[in-house]
Amino acid sequence: MQSYRYAIQRIGSLAGRGVSRSFYTSQRCLAEEVRIVEVGPRDGLQNEKNSIPLQTKIELIRRLATTGLRDIEAGSFVAPKWVPQMANSAEILNHILGHPPAAPHHISYNFLVPNLEGLQNLIRASENSSEPGKSHEESPPTPPPSPNPEVDEPAPITSTEDPNEMPSTTSGVNDPIEPAKSSSSPHSIEISLFAAATEAFSKANTNCTIAESLERCKPIVALAKSRNLRVRGYVSVALGCPYEGPNVSPSRVADITATLLEMGADEVSVADTTGMGTAPRTLELLKALSAAGIASQDLALHFHDTYGQALVNAVVGLEHGIRTFDSSVGGLGGCPYSKGATGNVATEDLAYCLHSLGAQTGIDVEKVAEIGAWITSELGRANDSRAGKALLARLAS
Repeated sequence: MQSYRYAIQRIGSLAGRGVSRSFYTSQRCLAEEVRIVEVGPRDGLQNEKNSIPLQTKIELIRRLATTGLRDIEAGSFVAPKWVPQMANSAEILNHILGHPPAAPHHISYNFLVPNLEGLQNLIRASENSSEPGKSHEESPPTPPPSPNPEVDEPAPITSTEDPNEMPSTTSGVNDPIEPAKSSSSPHSIEISLFAAATEAFSKANTNCTIAESLERCKPIVALAKSRNLRVRGYVSVALGCPYEGPNVSPSRVADITATLLEMGADEVSVADTTGMGTAPRTLELLKALSAAGIASQDLALHFHDTYGQALVNAVVGLEHGIRTFDSSVGGLGGCPYSKGATGNVATEDLAYCLHSLGAQTGIDVEKVAEIGAWITSELGRANDSRAGKALLARLAS
């Protein structure tokens, strides 16, 4: 803090002598790499009410692959009856494996698997391209960080089914993934799973307690590791719950995060699903995670921009040493459980902010801005990226 005050005090006198001086934040970030995980094709699209053609989803991924992004969340192996928009994730997976999108470098494509059967379906789909549409309709509901409702006033998604019920046969699912299918691909496939940070959210949306949901994660991680798949964890509603309010326990979030890492997750994205997070509470949460012994490099932050605080919270995370952030092109997505909720922080806005602070993302922001304008037009919705719209307006002038 002393160095920050010193920098501010010196700006006036140095400016008078024509000396350029960076702010404290930009000094901290200068020449540091920050990783952006693009979640638009999954978290961004899953809440759209109108069915999106498969080719539009594939084209979105193809375009994003050209921008310098290294991580793209591409789909979800959840039951179509619960999240209809993700019904063709198997086709998307097979397209990526069979026709890898052209990209300047390696890209990791992530697929959400809400339960063990979801992972088994992903494995079968990756091994059997002749049956890309193999159904996972029997997978019970366990919604991702941004749940998907079917009505304007959503009711909690509940089920008396066992979300971890084993399929009738598990033939082949324990065999190591053969590299032949994707050995020619410059890309890799990863999975993600999640737990909730409040009991109310967990019970209402997965029909189980937090402890039970973590137990259900264990066989998913074990199977993924046996198949050489990288695992990403999510902790939903970490800074605000639609049922319990904004004051979610930071220590509980830290405990859940630590449990996911201990069971083998390679990274955990702490998600402000409702967009209720503020700078002070984000800092409090990050301190709790650090106090629990969780390293910054094992964490990502996932902010929604419901109250316009996403970029502020991201900068707080940056100051605390976080170097991985989730975002969605055009600000796609949203949480229907918070009235007036907007989507994820826009990739264009996040990248522009990070670049202004001296960070390096490797992303071509202008390309992403063009994609944001295109996909929001395709969906018939507003482009929620302020930086994206400003950049395009400047380019057009």
